[in-house]
Amino acid sequence: MTNKGQAMDMFAVEEDVAQWELSLLPLRGVARLPVLVPLAWHLRQRDSERADALAAEALALLPQTNLDSPAQTAIAGRMQLVQAEVLWLRGALDAAEARASAAFGQLCALGDHAGCADAHWLQAWVQVDRGDHVGRDSELALALAAASQAQDVQRQHIIEAATARWAILRDPACAAHWTPRIALDFSPDAALAPPPPPALLAPGCAAWRHDYLGVAASLSSDFGTAASHYIRCYENALATGQLRAAITAATNIGEDFTNLNDHHAALEWMQCALDLARPAGWPRSVGACLMHTADTMRRLGRLDAAEELLHEALDILAPLSGARSYAIALQYLGDLSLARGSYGAALDAFLLLQGRADALQQADLQTVARRGQAHALSGLDRPQEALAAAHEAVRLAGAQRNTHHHVTALRVLSLIYSRHSLPSPPGMTELNATLHYLHQALAVASTIEGYTVPGDLLDALAREYARAGSYQQAYQMAVAASAAREKTHSQEATNRAVAMQVHHQTEHARAEGLHHRELAASEARRAEVLQQTSAMLERLSAIGQEITTHLDAAAVFQALDRHVAALLQAHTFAIYLVDHGGQSLTRAFGVEGGRALRTNVIPLSHPHSFSVRCLNQRREVYVPDLNSTDHSFVIPGTCPNRSALYVPLLVGERVLGVMTAQSLEVNAYGERERLIFRSLCAYGAIALDNAEAYRQLQDAQTQLVSQEKLAALGSLMAGVAHELNTPIGNSLLIASTLQQKTAEIEQQMNGAGLRRSELAAYVADAQKASELVMRGLTSAADLVNSFKQVAVDRTTEQRRMFNLQQVTHEVVATMMNRIRNANHSIEFEVPDTLAMDSYPGPFGQVLANFINNALLHAFEGRVHGRMRLSASPTADGRALVTFSDDGGGIPAEHQSRIFDPFFTTKLGQGGSGLGLSISYNIVTSLLGGQISVSSSPAGTTFTLDLPLTAPLQNDTGPVAIYH
Repeated sequence: MTNKGQAMDMFAVEEDVAQWELSLLPLRGVARLPVLVPLAWHLRQRDSERADALAAEALALLPQTNLDSPAQTAIAGRMQLVQAEVLWLRGALDAAEARASAAFGQLCALGDHAGCADAHWLQAWVQVDRGDHVGRDSELALALAAASQAQDVQRQHIIEAATARWAILRDPACAAHWTPRIALDFSPDAALAPPPPPALLAPGCAAWRHDYLGVAASLSSDFGTAASHYIRCYENALATGQLRAAITAATNIGEDFTNLNDHHAALEWMQCALDLARPAGWPRSVGACLMHTADTMRRLGRLDAAEELLHEALDILAPLSGARSYAIALQYLGDLSLARGSYGAALDAFLLLQGRADALQQADLQTVARRGQAHALSGLDRPQEALAAAHEAVRLAGAQRNTHHHVTALRVLSLIYSRHSLPSPPGMTELNATLHYLHQALAVASTIEGYTVPGDLLDALAREYARAGSYQQAYQMAVAASAAREKTHSQEATNRAVAMQVHHQTEHARAEGLHHRELAASEARRAEVLQQTSAMLERLSAIGQEITTHLDAAAVFQALDRHVAALLQAHTFAIYLVDHGGQSLTRAFGVEGGRALRTNVIPLSHPHSFSVRCLNQRREVYVPDLNSTDHSFVIPGTCPNRSALYVPLLVGERVLGVMTAQSLEVNAYGERERLIFRSLCAYGAIALDNAEAYRQLQDAQTQLVSQEKLAALGSLMAGVAHELNTPIGNSLLIASTLQQKTAEIEQQMNGAGLRRSELAAYVADAQKASELVMRGLTSAADLVNSFKQVAVDRTTEQRRMFNLQQVTHEVVATMMNRIRNANHSIEFEVPDTLAMDSYPGPFGQVLANFINNALLHAFEGRVHGRMRLSASPTADGRALVTFSDDGGGIPAEHQSRIFDPFFTTKLGQGGSGLGLSISYNIVTSLLGGQISVSSSPAGTTFTLDLPLTAPLQNDTGPVAIYH
């Protein structure tokens, strides 16, 4: 595996994922692997459960492939990264770190630098959730170095943007270094600047660049700009399957609108984030959504609802207590305690927050911790400590140029002076210290673009002016406060808060899915495309199952034609198959305007045929306008079409032929139609390959059955020949002896004379010899007649009336030689009153197979085995034929398979595995009966339940199978 060219993209858009989904549908076994790998990788956050299952399937298929060791290691490493990311999302940080380390080891050994970068990237986010920001920075630096070695510009920019985001959270002043590098196309004179590199415009990269710019704008209290960047981050993250980043962006958008006092918009985005997070079930994402929603509820005065949400968030985030998310939850807990007047609980929360902020080196959280402690200490009547903490918060906010935190810290200072009698601050210009700091807060707040001054700030100014006796200014501030409060706490926002609280309680009680809202037209279009894709995937999956169930080529052609006509605009549809010699394409099926097309042959040497080009190049050929091509031609007997699509019928590396759909209109097939046609071609190729394999299997089985019949007939002939040897040999011996005695008597007659006693002895010998010769020749004649009848029956499968006893006797007679030579015996008991209208030859073959099976299997290692054949009529016009032996029986694990074709325990030792299978087919189909077997260590019994009159056979001739 090389470092460049074969590296997996970090993120993919929905269209690519949909195409992999379609491509996977018809694939089976190891053929799925090339599609499984990218699909599992790019589903890791889109559908983490399915990604995990696909990764496991890919790892299970690896040992079955013929890939070399490096290729297998590369796939194994990538799939382990998928599993590690799923573990991270679930909050199993130790397991995720271990799995990612194992994947890194495999990818590093191969020199796969892009894969190494991805492993370090994942490890960085594991450290983020641990709260180990030193480890995070180290992993991001290693990821950036690996991406640089891979010469992967897009990965470099993504990792660099994430590095910058965490750097400015630690030290906002370094934004001056990072922002010019990240915001290449957001400068005021961007229109005059050269266009950014394509890697920067890719949605996956754009998501992280906008995330950084959103963080930078939030830290500088430019909340309107921050929300704009976060919205673009959200859209690009969703488009590239980065669901966790999209959830984070949505909560950040809500937080920015909250800071702008637009609580209605804030709640909409909080709800959006929660609707994405709940189904995924990822603890960090769900907890973050709940805590941000809780803070917005607090600001709207819904303290009970806020407390419920916040405690649920803290419970969920407890395993991730080292992460920044947990620290923010502590901040919200402190603010909620302040709102309730629980100053002791608030101080505890903000002290814990300070410890986490110092460990994380997060400057914004350090400011919040000091501000909260100052407020709580003031409420606990510890003014000097409160004053020191508040001044430290003001200093930190000013150093960070964080206007929002600066305003809140100044307001805490004004609160401290209003509650406690303290010396006036230096440089005071207002009537008192409280007004001094409130006016400073108001002045700083006026610099925040889009910020709605909260009513309580203006109320505080009004109260202080009234207390100082400046009633006119107090009235002006009260009017301004009323207007601000009306804007902030509109009835619409309050109603929305109540509705959201009810929605959360209902969802929490019923554990049902949440209602998803659409926030932008692009998101609505995405949802519609996904819905259509899902429906089409389900439909194509059902179609594929139908097509691939057929084992007859003609049925496959008809199914494909039906579905092409239903799904595509196709005036002409045809299937061309490669001939066995590989010299031409033959149209095996074709329909034009509902009319069947005649067979057509295209030589593979044709210089301009689109079908031939498609076959030779093994790729799709689409001609949107046939009239615009120089070499288009019309096959005789067909009409001229305007556009045509050709797709090869591929099964693995083999190409079976070409399938084409053609239309009377130009540009008839867009990407959607071509995806559908490719899927149908994939299903069709598998079905046609299965049909051809089935046909070859039938041919081979027919040939084996014929060989089995000939072998049985040969065995019969050998047995009969041996049986004839004895009576014919005896007759020859007696005849030759009689010939010799006749010569002697003739010599005596022509000599000295013939005595009466000698003539009488000769006559007696001649009579005895004649009797013996007649007996031997009669026996031989009977045996020959039996053989002739059995042989004719077996070769012609002639139906006739026959006596069951006679046919049974004839079959046993022909087998006696083998039975006696094996030192076994057979007895039969068949009444001579059983007459059948059936097929004596196949019936005799069944009996012969039973005898052969017993001789081969039942009596192995022993002599004097006994077989018994009996028959009896039943009341319903049938005959019950039983064949049994006293052999060793059939093992229990084999009894369910003895009638399967080719199953034998004596392969290469005389067993073909076809004898009992043929017997089963003869009895159940030709003879119209049933066959059963019972076996134990004491022996085996076969039972035939046969009608006395066999069913009529349909003689429709062979079924045509297309090649």
